Amino acid sequence: MKSDLKTRHGGKILADALAAQGVKLAFGVPGESYLPVLDGLHDLQDRLRFIVCRQEGGASYMAEAYGKLTGEPGVLFVTRGPGATNGAVGVHTGLQDSTPMVVFIGQVPNEFAEREAFQEMDYRRMYGQMTKWVTQIDRVERIPEYVSRAFHTAAAGRPGPVVLALPEDTLFSEAAVADAPKHHTVRPSVSLKEIEQVKKLLDGAKAPFIILGGGGWDRAATLKLQKWLEAHGLPAGTSFRCQDLLDNRSPSFAGDVGIGINPKLAARVKEADVLLVIGARLGEMTTSAYTLVEAPLPRQTLIHVHAGAEELGRVYRPALAINSGYPQFVDALVSLSFSNPGWKEKTAAARKEFLEWTEPRPIPGKVQYGEVIRWLSDKLPEDAIVANGAGNFAGFMHRYFRFKGFRTQLGSTNGSMGYGYPAAVAAKLAEPKRTVLALCGDGDFLMTGQEIATAVQYGANFVAVVVNNGMYGTIRMHQEREYPGRVYGTDLRNPDFAAYARAFGGHGETVERTEDFAPAFERAAASGKPAIIELKIDPEAISPATTLSAIREKARKAQSG
Repeated sequence: MKSDLKTRHGGKILADALAAQGVKLAFGVPGESYLPVLDGLHDLQDRLRFIVCRQEGGASYMAEAYGKLTGEPGVLFVTRGPGATNGAVGVHTGLQDSTPMVVFIGQVPNEFAEREAFQEMDYRRMYGQMTKWVTQIDRVERIPEYVSRAFHTAAAGRPGPVVLALPEDTLFSEAAVADAPKHHTVRPSVSLKEIEQVKKLLDGAKAPFIILGGGGWDRAATLKLQKWLEAHGLPAGTSFRCQDLLDNRSPSFAGDVGIGINPKLAARVKEADVLLVIGARLGEMTTSAYTLVEAPLPRQTLIHVHAGAEELGRVYRPALAINSGYPQFVDALVSLSFSNPGWKEKTAAARKEFLEWTEPRPIPGKVQYGEVIRWLSDKLPEDAIVANGAGNFAGFMHRYFRFKGFRTQLGSTNGSMGYGYPAAVAAKLAEPKRTVLALCGDGDFLMTGQEIATAVQYGANFVAVVVNNGMYGTIRMHQEREYPGRVYGTDLRNPDFAAYARAFGGHGETVERTEDFAPAFERAAASGKPAIIELKIDPEAISPATTLSAIREKARKAQSG
């Protein structure tokens, strides 16, 4: 009965509500706007750790990466105004990556509302397009209700971020209320009629292709699907930065359908007669700027399976649209059986093309970056987690690293720079027994590199490779393509990254030759500290496929031609 409940202040009610939802880690930067929550978390340190970060952008990436890795909503705390704006980058990542997140933001007291008080912002308007739900908790007794709804909303259907604003007076107020039990993860299921239609369409297919992507999978579903694909000789690819949804060693894996796609794989996607897409939104990166699949009516017979009903028909009019969770769809799909010997022949050819495409090729300079990536792919444990930020440096990993198991890849599908390092911190804290690697560019790393202080503070000991070519490489590549030789605004003057690591109490190495990488990595991994290996790359080596000079020369000929 309510009269038997203990009176608690709002911060304590909120902290207890998070514990009731099963939250084990929360990330954030402390702020005076939510002091009662910190007080509430003080009594839960043995159950729920609050990871103090050095900037809200890094904290938001950590919360997003935690949600992506575990499937449970990542939790972020930021203070009002500047804290909320800094933290927005991880919220946008969570939206485009379909990652469950619950974000708590301090807010001015209700008595100061609408006065543009110190650091006051309207978060409904600020975050409206970046979240599944934004609201404000104005009554202390409703905190458990709002928290329960937030977790249900973040995890349901297509996962995504939810934002709750916390006025100071709500947190300082007291009430006697019960905690809500842990949320349910609610996903739709495919119908019998729909799975029969899938059967009919695939039965008539001569050149089918399957694309996997999105958030909301689990390990069991990916293993079931892999076994089913291999049994039927079906080819499959993964959408941009979702390469860990299918073991890249599988004879059915034909490659990643993303930036820098193998032209032969792109042709197979275009020429497929039936395209079964499970989980991928078919956005710009996965469709090569909407060219692999024509909008609004694809040439392929498109079967689009997505957990978010709003995604079905957003860009493409599928032949068959199925609103279903992916494990639920896979459970129904694996009951189907087919006999088409021609599939295996086409899949074997696609696999051969993948193997040829992913053999490292020579690049300018003393460091053969492709060989470094292949060494990491061969030497890291099968369950190692690789987190990467955004930039051309990541293209080498996409092409040459073979992901071997579910949730071994953490990358931002929204192309957000600065993601890799804080994502790796979160991964190591969530999975301390697994090997974690961060792969960062030089410009990319320095957007959140101060989070090495967080890694040191909490003993998140992993190796980060910082690929240094002295420029914002992706922008420079496009600059040379559009304005050859007119370089401006893309050069970088960098610090000694190995010394940077040591300054924080970490381990630092500098590598300028390919043969020096393996011993440097082994020393870094054995150091028992957060480690940085600075990998110095020739600026000419701008991508796995070409050089800066080649891009410039081609653009000049096109302009003069």
